[in-house]
Amino acid sequence: MRKAKIERNTKETKIKVAINLDGTGSYKIDTGIGFFNHMIEQLSHHSLIDIELNCQGDLHIDFHHSVEDCAIALGQAIKEALGDKKGITRFAHAYIPMDETLSRCVIDLSGRAYPVFNCDFKRDKVGEMDCELFREFFFALAQSIGCNLHIENLYGINNHHIIESCFKALAKALKQSITIDERQKNAINSTKGLL
Repeated sequence: MRKAKIERNTKETKIKVAINLDGTGSYKIDTGIGFFNHMIEQLSHHSLIDIELNCQGDLHIDFHHSVEDCAIALGQAIKEALGDKKGITRFAHAYIPMDETLSRCVIDLSGRAYPVFNCDFKRDKVGEMDCELFREFFFALAQSIGCNLHIENLYGINNHHIIESCFKALAKALKQSITIDERQKNAINSTKGLL
């Protein structure tokens, strides 16, 4: 089983993450931020990655440190659980609709971090959470995993729908990219022989 546990403690946040890449999508999420919890739950459920995530952050300042540090810790756990990446499909994409909204995620678990996030939000917040923090989350996640991560909302009106469709698209693309290809289960999916 491809599993990892990460603890990340700073003066701003205390985070514990445990993941199982070959799970069933079970989750236990507590970041102190309701909408953010909901998005990580979506990520777990639709990727089938088991995720336990607990974050105690300086929410009295704002949500920035908690969101970014959760992404860093989650990305570190995914990277560790992937190990040498033997057999992974590596490339994947997903399009996810949610009512009036359509979003796309394309991922390459290349070992090279390159995030792209194109979303035009109609309001500054969803619930109490600043929409600009989702860019910070996806950028930190891509940097921490070491992957090309391109997320784009193609169209949409409702911010909740836009963000949730982005997380679901990430989940489905991540699920496919970490899947072991039985035809090359003992090989690295690169002509370089290394990812």
